[in-house]
Amino acid sequence: MQYRKFGRTGWQVSEIGYGMWGMGGWTGSDDAESLQSLNHAVELGCNFFDTAWGYGKGHSERLLGRLVRSHPDKRLYTATKIPPKNLVWPSQRSFLLDDCFPPDHIKAYTEKSLTNLGVESIDLIQFHVWEDSWAQDERWQRTMADLKGQGMIKAVGISVNRWEPWNVLKTLRTGMVNSVQVIYNIFDQSPEDELFPLCNELSIGVLARVPFDEGTLTGTLTKSSKWPEGDWRNSYFVPENLNACVARAEALRPVIPKGMSMAELALRFILMNDTISTIIPGMRKLRHVDSNTSVSDGKRLSPELMAELHRHRWDRTPTEWSQ
Repeated sequence: MQYRKFGRTGWQVSEIGYGMWGMGGWTGSDDAESLQSLNHAVELGCNFFDTAWGYGKGHSERLLGRLVRSHPDKRLYTATKIPPKNLVWPSQRSFLLDDCFPPDHIKAYTEKSLTNLGVESIDLIQFHVWEDSWAQDERWQRTMADLKGQGMIKAVGISVNRWEPWNVLKTLRTGMVNSVQVIYNIFDQSPEDELFPLCNELSIGVLARVPFDEGTLTGTLTKSSKWPEGDWRNSYFVPENLNACVARAEALRPVIPKGMSMAELALRFILMNDTISTIIPGMRKLRHVDSNTSVSDGKRLSPELMAELHRHRWDRTPTEWSQ
């Protein structure tokens, strides 16, 4: 496992982290299997774990707490997220800070997460949605400073709404934020335009989420793919989106190097960008842990292949189904 600097925190985090949304309540999740996969990831050098209260109303956080307590000799970084008070994902331009993150709500959910995780201090607490219009509201700034002062949290992050990497730039300039979590993959390259240069300028840690485009970049989806009733992916992969995603994945196949899977290529593309601190793919099964962590070997893609992959950029705008 290779490690990277996490912004100005001084942390050295595994460049393949662990996204824990899937084990918070997706269909097919099994706690025993999840814990086995989590422990295996630690054995392979993974030390950064990203969860949220919203992943099963604290269920995923409790699983992470069990993991941390079972490895008292290892430095495992805990990252979680405060849900918006109105429980609406993503936020909307009309929402006020009071709708999503009034001070008492921030404090209450930080305490809930501390209890779920069973730790004295959370390494990284993130806002689970964001509007850059809140940047200069001193209430969230004072609240996070107070939480830091009390030792409840060590760093502050923001998880940016889907396909809106611009919607955090003013906030990062306040100096109050240590990291940003953003969708970045072969298709979603727009963070390279403005967000990544600013993160480099300000030494902001970057978490790359959705590296496989919710499954498209695993190369396993078809235009007839379906999931069990209640699975979030049914509401995301509506026919309009599923058909377009599968077509994009098929167009990518000819450039995949021999002996490499589409999923491996997707991860290696992200690791080529030195702005990235860690990638947080979802990994519910042992085989996912093995395949994803094996990509952290220091090997680079050729400039010619990277140039080709940049031609697969797909600029999208949020819709009702994109959440």
